[in-house]
Amino acid sequence: MTTAAADARVRDSGDPMVPRRYAITRVREDTRDTFTLLLDPVNGETLTFRAGQFTMLHAFGVGEVPISISGDPRGVDSDGNPAPLEHTIRNVGAVTRALVNAAPGTEVGVRGPFGTSWNAADAVGGDVVFVTGGIGLAPLRPAILDVLNERERYGKVLLLYGSRTPGDILYGSEMRRWDDLNDVNVQMTVDNAPYGYKGKVGFVTELITRAGFDPRQAFAFVCGPEGMMRAAASALTGRGVPASRIRLSMERSMKCGIGLCGHCQLRELFICVDGPVLSYARLEPLMKVREL
Repeated sequence: MTTAAADARVRDSGDPMVPRRYAITRVREDTRDTFTLLLDPVNGETLTFRAGQFTMLHAFGVGEVPISISGDPRGVDSDGNPAPLEHTIRNVGAVTRALVNAAPGTEVGVRGPFGTSWNAADAVGGDVVFVTGGIGLAPLRPAILDVLNERERYGKVLLLYGSRTPGDILYGSEMRRWDDLNDVNVQMTVDNAPYGYKGKVGFVTELITRAGFDPRQAFAFVCGPEGMMRAAASALTGRGVPASRIRLSMERSMKCGIGLCGHCQLRELFICVDGPVLSYARLEPLMKVREL
């Protein structure tokens, strides 16, 4: 089968298990272990997605991993041209190592997009609080861009971000730009800092108790390790934010992306289909069950 015929088969089949072919145009090093892949479709067919959705990224001959899309859902750059598909990933295993070490021009497979979205439009008219830690900022970035693209429709916008060390801060220059130009109150803290560091030191949940927002009209989006999300959601409800207005992204060991394998099952939920974005009202009883 020719390459053109193979591309046509992928487009026409609609089979979610068949990857689209993308080429890596750039691998950007963000921190010592975190990289952003910029991908362009080999056949020119762009991928549309909603903020919060993920894809299965396939390194041919190695395997595939679920990665949240971290680019702008509008799919265009500042000049209005088609933007590359962006995925920010940590180099923690064989597949991610193959992806971040790939040379420009290397082809990879992309399945998806899959899953539910942040749906930032639900927060229109109220304050928006983004709470995240480490690489958890990457899945939230599209939702932040959604809000900033229509900034006038929201009240206060806060980004509360925590990282392990100052060297692990992700998208540092972009966060400063959001703070300077887009009326976003960006607050950052680190768990550990070297002598002389002048920023805040502590857990990101500590920022919630002092953050200036109206809990009666606030909507919160939370992404990070499960322990951090439980603590953040508890702090937010403690401030008076209803559990139904708190959303979390649960990225639990997804393998197929379409609810077949059961690898990501959380009691009655299949995270790849019912999530990854879910309300805290639905997740709270499940997150309290030990080893579930």
